[in-house]
Amino acid sequence: MDQRVNRLERQSHDPEIDLRTALDKEMEPASEGSSPRGRARPWRLYGAVLAALIVVGAGGWWLWQQFTHVFVTDARVAADIVAVSSRVPGWVTAVEVIAGDSVRKGRILVRIDDRESRLLVQELDAQLAGVARRREQIGARIVLTGRQTESRITAKQAAVRAAAAALAAAAAQRDLAKTENDRAEKLAPSGAITRARLDQTRTALETTKQQVLSAQADLENARAALAEAEAAREELTVLQRQLAELGPEEQRLRAQRQRLALDLQDRTIIMPFGGVVDQTFVDEGEYVTPGQRLLMVHDPERVRVEANVKETDIRFFRPGKTVTIAVDALPGQRFPGTVTRVGQAATSEFALLPNPNPSGNFTKITQRLPVRIAVQQVGGALKPGMMVELEAGTGE
Repeated sequence: MDQRVNRLERQSHDPEIDLRTALDKEMEPASEGSSPRGRARPWRLYGAVLAALIVVGAGGWWLWQQFTHVFVTDARVAADIVAVSSRVPGWVTAVEVIAGDSVRKGRILVRIDDRESRLLVQELDAQLAGVARRREQIGARIVLTGRQTESRITAKQAAVRAAAAALAAAAAQRDLAKTENDRAEKLAPSGAITRARLDQTRTALETTKQQVLSAQADLENARAALAEAEAAREELTVLQRQLAELGPEEQRLRAQRQRLALDLQDRTIIMPFGGVVDQTFVDEGEYVTPGQRLLMVHDPERVRVEANVKETDIRFFRPGKTVTIAVDALPGQRFPGTVTRVGQAATSEFALLPNPNPSGNFTKITQRLPVRIAVQQVGGALKPGMMVELEAGTGE
């Protein structure tokens, strides 16, 4: 080694040549193909070139995507989450479900104590039954009174006719007696009839007059009795009015019963639609008030995506536009979606504390508008609240 160094030092005419570099060149073999290290260098070069091409291709693809597509990261899966509340107060006697249960439509969720409501319904049922009995009773009285009144009126009408006939007969007897008495009064002065005969005619006339008066009195009594019998028909009118008053009373009782039946029905909280239970807020034994939230449920088949899109990109999200949805929780899966609605006002307009900027200091901030996108549920994988990303093309 020392001899080789000395030889290189003697052969060097330039004092600035690095001895170590010369030594390395001296140690290299004449042919690179004959050494394993020499053979590895081309492959490393090829690998570096390939990596550079991949990086350049990926960068080009990224640039192409940025120029031809719009990406929205402020988006979530949403659904109509319904808060199930109680319309009536009471003690919770049973909670039939827990959070995460899949529940069909009409299944019982919560039961509230209904003992008092059942008793009130039974009380109104009894009152309605009493109204029905009273209606039957008044109806029977109307039939009986009607028949009795008609019979009495018929009898009194016959009595009036008989009294009228007796009055007519008495009047005829009176007229006959008056005629005989007048004849006797004319013959008596001439002595054609005796004094006794004259007295008889006078007595007969007076008797017939009294009979006429009696017949007139009987006729008046018969007519009065007929009027009384006909007045009994007013009792039928009173009974009919009593029967008619039962209608509104029964209607009022039925309305009260329907209201109590509704109260009784509302003490059993049922599932309004087929879906899942998101959360429960009450336990058995708690006292709930009207309007208190008991559970939260939603229909997993009716999900959507809601996004807040920059105002500079909103033109690419017209209704009917097809977009691509990527869910953070489902890497590698992409879902197609369709824009169904674009908000007519920026989200800042609905802020709790809007900024009217009265001072004049202005910082321009890109606003966002709400966009709703329809998406098809896939086996219940899309759940409300999941973060998603949207990709929409900028071309027509």
